[in-house]
Amino acid sequence: MLRKLTNALRNNRYLWLILTIGIFVRFILITENPPSLNWDEVSHGFNAYSLFKTGKDEWGETFPIIFRAYGDYKLPVYIYLTAFSEYFFGLNEFAVRLPSALAGVLTILFTYLLTKELFKNDSRITNHGSLAALAAFLIAVEPWGLFLSRGAFEANLALFFFVAGIYFFLRGLNNPKFLILNSIFFGLTVWTYNSYRVFTPLVFVVLILLYRQELKANYLRQRSVIHYSLFIILLFLLPMFWQLLNPVGQARLGKVSIVDEGAITQINEARANSNFSPIVSRAIHNKGTFFVQKFTENYFSHFSPQFLFFGGGSHYQFSVPNNGLIYWLNIPFFLLGLFVILKGAAKGVRNLLFVIVWLFFAPIPSSLTREAPHVLRSITMLPVPMIITSCGAFLFFAKLKKNLRMVTTMIYIIVVLMFLENYLINYFESYRKNYSWSWQFGYKEVVEYVKKNYNNYDKIIITKKYGEPHEFFLFHWPWDPKKYVNDPNLIRFNQSNWYWVDGFDKFYFVNDWQIREREIGKEFVLESKKIVDCKVYRCLLITSPDNYPTGWSKLETINFLNNQPAFEIYENRVNL
Repeated sequence: MLRKLTNALRNNRYLWLILTIGIFVRFILITENPPSLNWDEVSHGFNAYSLFKTGKDEWGETFPIIFRAYGDYKLPVYIYLTAFSEYFFGLNEFAVRLPSALAGVLTILFTYLLTKELFKNDSRITNHGSLAALAAFLIAVEPWGLFLSRGAFEANLALFFFVAGIYFFLRGLNNPKFLILNSIFFGLTVWTYNSYRVFTPLVFVVLILLYRQELKANYLRQRSVIHYSLFIILLFLLPMFWQLLNPVGQARLGKVSIVDEGAITQINEARANSNFSPIVSRAIHNKGTFFVQKFTENYFSHFSPQFLFFGGGSHYQFSVPNNGLIYWLNIPFFLLGLFVILKGAAKGVRNLLFVIVWLFFAPIPSSLTREAPHVLRSITMLPVPMIITSCGAFLFFAKLKKNLRMVTTMIYIIVVLMFLENYLINYFESYRKNYSWSWQFGYKEVVEYVKKNYNNYDKIIITKKYGEPHEFFLFHWPWDPKKYVNDPNLIRFNQSNWYWVDGFDKFYFVNDWQIREREIGKEFVLESKKIVDCKVYRCLLITSPDNYPTGWSKLETINFLNNQPAFEIYENRVNL
């Protein structure tokens, strides 16, 4: 395997250049943009920190296989890899985002290897290395993979595992030993990101059906290798299925499923407004029909040109607003490539048939959830659009005369790089400035201020308006995990399928709407049940703009990057 990678790098000088570009755009200013760690990233970071410090997560669970976190139950692989990263680089933004960025670079490399493998027997392709290099180039520079490689996204890590798993499966058809690597990488996907808990088993079945003859021949030749491969994949899948039968495993799906409490309300309203009899109304308006309708709408929305080429997703943490996930320049090449691959699939070319199955099965996990089309949950589509586009572009350029082909290819690459330049300017300037709020910017600055003035106050009260502030304090301080778990002032509880933290040490975390309506200083003195040796109880309040009780003195304002106020800091001295 290492010889294959070495040969690929040695024999294709363009691959070195592509990897260099991919590394540069993924790592440059990675601690500065995205503009701050969001609450999922600090959760990954602190749980990983707690692991290598104590062998336990923030809840005191020893080496868990699923992390309770906020009650969203995060899968373990990214967090364990982050623990290794933090061991070498410390508890900081770089260490938390490093696994995703490295996975993004490795996805470029394995897209190259996979594309060569998929088209190696296609007589229409005269230079498989050039085709593969073009696919690798597109996954390196197009916004979808680029954006998700810069944040601590488990989905991006799972994408690398999946692409590597597909590559090793195809290699394993000729050399069964690679099937063991396929089983390992496929197994890792289902413990890294939830979309692959649906997609990987589905694709695994498809691969067995498509390549059953080769697998049967391998079984007859090397039964022990096939047995090892099956044992490894079952070692990953069986605990996953067992977990999915339990409330912990279902927790995440319950929060994002298309059939939720809101859906039930819509169904009941539709029945109430129906002109049909109650029996007919129930037959028309029920969970089953609602699910089919929403799933169908969600599924086809993933192939919308607005989503893919022009607007991207609606969630500001997963894509730059009003920017496509794939450069619109590639629309004709994508369509041409899709036509060519469909034509080959219709003739029974199984590798090309698999590409089509991959493309059209990929939106299934995302379609089961709300907010579709969803950039992150539909990452299962990558790198297929880039492979299809590269096929179309390669065959188009191959039709041209040699000199014209070279000039046209260079012009195409230059234009794509111009698209990349425009995207990066938007990403590093206007996106960072105007959407810092969506990354919960300001918490790090709040923690730095509080840490500097910690000894001046008896109680420190923080608003919950922007998320779960306790995790930002644990991460950015950083707080000793063992001290946190054993803190006698730790207040946390489960409510509405979420785990809330209302306080630890001298910190209290309160709902934003409660701040104005309470005599907050005295109330927290009474709630703390502490006797202090001073006649004045000193309180610090971190709140949203213009949201403070009467009589408090303003000390500081912390702004988002667009200069709009994010937090205001007040103090008050309560007479006992």
